[in-house]
Formats: sequence, C-alpha cells, structure tokens
Amino acid sequence: MRLRQFVFVAEDLKSAVVEIGATLGLAVCHNDPNVGAFGLHNALLPIGGDLIEVVAPIQEGTTAGRYLERRQGNGGYMLILECDDALVERERISALGIRDIWRHDADDCHATHFHPADVPGAILSIDDMGPEGDPAQELSRWKWAGPNWQEFVQTQDTKALVAVEIQADDPDAVAERWAAVLDRPVEQINGKPAIKLDNAHIRFAPDTDGRGVGIGAIDILPANRDNILAMADKFGLRQSDGQLMLCGVRVNLV
Repeated sequence: MRLRQFVFVAEDLKSAVVEIGATLGLAVCHNDPNVGAFGLHNALLPIGGDLIEVVAPIQEGTTAGRYLERRQGNGGYMLILECDDALVERERISALGIRDIWRHDADDCHATHFHPADVPGAILSIDDMGPEGDPAQELSRWKWAGPNWQEFVQTQDTKALVAVEIQADDPDAVAERWAAVLDRPVEQINGKPAIKLDNAHIRFAPDTDGRGVGIGAIDILPANRDNILAMADKFGLRQSDGQLMLCGVRVNLV
C-alpha cells in the first residue's frame, strides 16, 4: 500500500500553490475539473513519484470549508493510498464498521473516502488504478493527476514525501484505529507510534498547537536543502525550531 497523494486544504488556492511549488521546487501538472462536484478547485504537483494536491473551496457550505473553520485555517486534509485492489480493501474496512462518505467505481479506477469521524485525523481514501495501476511502480498511472503527470516531475530540490504526522489528544488510540483500518502493525519510529507504508510512514503525536486532531506535520526528503531553505526564507516560512510552515502544516527536512 503506497502513499500516492497528500492533500492540503487552503483558503486561497493560488497563494498556497505558489508557496508550496516555489519552496519545494515542484511544478503543477494538472487541475482536475471533477473536484467542482465537491465545491472545490485544485492543483496537483508531483513530488518524486507521488503527488501533492491543494484544494480550496469555491462555494459556501463545503466539507473543506468547514474543515478550514474547525482547524482555524490552512492545513493537511487527505491521505490517498494506492493498493492493488481497492474493492477488497473497501469490503474489509466496511466489515470493521468504518463508514465511507464517497465511492467511485469504474473499469480504470476504484476509490473510497472513509469517514474522518471513524478514522480520525484526515480523510482517508484507498484507491486502485485498475489493470494499468501499480502501487509498486514509482511513476505509475494515476488518474487524478492527469494523463501525463510524469512529465512534470521535478527532483532538483525535493526527492520525496516520506512521512505524515497526525496529532491527537490520544495518539496511541488513533494509531491503533489506523492500524486496524490499514491492516498493518503499529511500530515505534523515533519514540512515536507509526504505521509503515511501502514508501512512507504515518506517525502519531500529541496535539502541541491546540488545533485539535488532524495532520500536524510532514517529512520531506530534500535533494537541495539550501535551495529549499532559501525559498522558505524568501516567503517567511522558516520557523524558530528549524521547521518550515507550508499551508498550515509543519515541514521537516529529513
């Protein structure tokens, strides 16, 4: 199971995309008109063999808009994992009593968004890309990113997204819930409970910023740390502890 797409939610799409793209040296590969059905517009940027997406509301009353209000601004929003057979995963997860909030079934793709009240910290989606998809392949077909997203991959500054940190009042309990949903064990990484995926890990930490349960941080593997830090300084994104703050998410360069 691969972490294929990480999703930020922003109040203003353009400014968030400019800061993320310029700081990490990434290029926009696709704007998906289909997210309009959710009252959103978006942009996708390849990061190594995976994707960063930024979504922003374009109308009132959206789930994303309510999330922005609840967590007091921009932040992490979704994790989209790729597997070999999303229908099998949907059936297994549903048997655990986990509700889903959206399904997509086509010959070339299956996807399920699970209820964040049942899987706390983010909207989790588990997808497959049909016969042409391969979660083990770094530059495999990924429907949500357009037909030629691989042509936009830039690795001169950033190599990969390697971890997502979910914060909660009880990180151990949240880790156990995610472990059951993903059918993977809870391990310890740097003293924190974590779940290893094929290309990254999800770890769980205490809420230290008072924003409540949600995505608090991500880990980025840099190719050119100096360039990233220089651009972060230009945008005023460097934090006192050495972290960066991108679209409401703390960024660790590892």
